[in-house]
Amino acid sequence: MPEIIKDRAIVTDDWVVVRLDEGKSVDMALPQGKLIVPLSMWLSRRDELISRGEVGVWLSDTDEPELVAQDLHLFKVVAVDFPKFAVGRGYSTAALLRTRYGYQGELRAIGDVLRDQMFYLARVGFDAFSVRPDRSISDALQALNDYSVTYQGSVAQTQPLFARVNRIAADERQNGS
Repeated sequence: MPEIIKDRAIVTDDWVVVRLDEGKSVDMALPQGKLIVPLSMWLSRRDELISRGEVGVWLSDTDEPELVAQDLHLFKVVAVDFPKFAVGRGYSTAALLRTRYGYQGELRAIGDVLRDQMFYLARVGFDAFSVRPDRSISDALQALNDYSVTYQGSVAQTQPLFARVNRIAADERQNGS
């Protein structure tokens, strides 16, 4: 079974990511089990997929997250595809899903996901990562701890460092420390 990083641990992945490779259409036969389907398939086969039970959707770098905003409560997993390491639109997609649309379920990075991205992916709201198969998943897991302090606010830590330090100082003054 394939493995992913989820909630800062390496776990077995029991989901199948459905890809519409060349020659396949949204009407293709689907395998059994838990599926993460492309947005185009979700939009054309929504009722059928809902009736299957556990379902997820994945967004490409050109898909707009508002297209699934009304259905987010139906998904156990929302994945964002990184077609190439250098394509970064997925970071914005993740931040929008977490902040604007309030998605609380598993948010997974798929595609060309490498160690160098892990820390930053977590900062914008990803909590699961499907690391590229030719790379070390253990090494990628360690990358989540590359930095102990961040200056800027993010989805993961909304206050910038100066505000966190000011709050700690104010609390200490109140407590007479």
